[in-house]
Amino acid sequence: MHSPADRLGLNIPSGWWAAPSLLKSFEAAGFAGAQVHAPPASILSDPRYCAPHATALAAALATSRLEAVVHAPDELRLGARGGEPAAEGLLSYAAQIGATHVVYHARDLQDAPESQDALLFEARSLAALSQRAERLGVTIAIENLAPVFPGPEPLSATPMVLRSLVNRIGSERVGICLDLGHAHIVAERRRTSIEALIEPVLDAVTLFHLHDNLGARWDHGDASSGVDPLRLDLHLPPGRGTVPWGRLAPTLAAHRAPLMLEVHPPHRPRPEDLYDSAKELLSPAAGTRSSRPAAVAG
Repeated sequence: MHSPADRLGLNIPSGWWAAPSLLKSFEAAGFAGAQVHAPPASILSDPRYCAPHATALAAALATSRLEAVVHAPDELRLGARGGEPAAEGLLSYAAQIGATHVVYHARDLQDAPESQDALLFEARSLAALSQRAERLGVTIAIENLAPVFPGPEPLSATPMVLRSLVNRIGSERVGICLDLGHAHIVAERRRTSIEALIEPVLDAVTLFHLHDNLGARWDHGDASSGVDPLRLDLHLPPGRGTVPWGRLAPTLAAHRAPLMLEVHPPHRPRPEDLYDSAKELLSPAAGTRSSRPAAVAG
């Protein structure tokens, strides 16, 4: 699959179950994939619970032809106490449901001396985990992050930090999940272009996350916008914010990685409407059109 429209998937929000009716609505709308959230680390670490949960999810996914992506629990940190059993369970879970990718938040720490030991332990643990990923045929995609509200950035806000980690591990089963919504926030906070932030890492990208927001929000929000006036990471549908999709469309068209929409429940239109609008925004012709955002409210 090379066309952006053929590579589009849609997330199932945290707390939602991947019921066959929901999956079939994604498939009927035109989506090729679905992202599910893994159960908590405590469940992943215990085969008594992890395996039956994966069996149930695999049965639900089997009712469609959607390719699955699994998002790791946000609290999971490799190298920390209990991290390895949960991560191993996560990979087994992903393999059991037939997922192509596991999304993990690596380098989600501040650039500070007290973070150095944790960063070293995480890198070592991820390197060891990559060998299991290779055996299972699952790709670990480490995601670039952004502050949810104004405040300090984690190390993972810099995609090149993740590329360095990927290169250090040197496994074909470890790559980057490039979140374009997060990259837009960080680029505006640094007063640079999103292209300058992401282009150096495109060779390591194995998955994209797509959603929209209002960037750095230097005006400290707008009460009339219909969204939280201070929140940066809004997870709006593409086209409802200020991400320059027209400029990004050619880059996405030239890449082969899956494109996973991550839209939060308060802002989700019907799957077919979300698919149609994303397909139009990401078409090759989109690069020749204006990237002016639509109104957020309404």
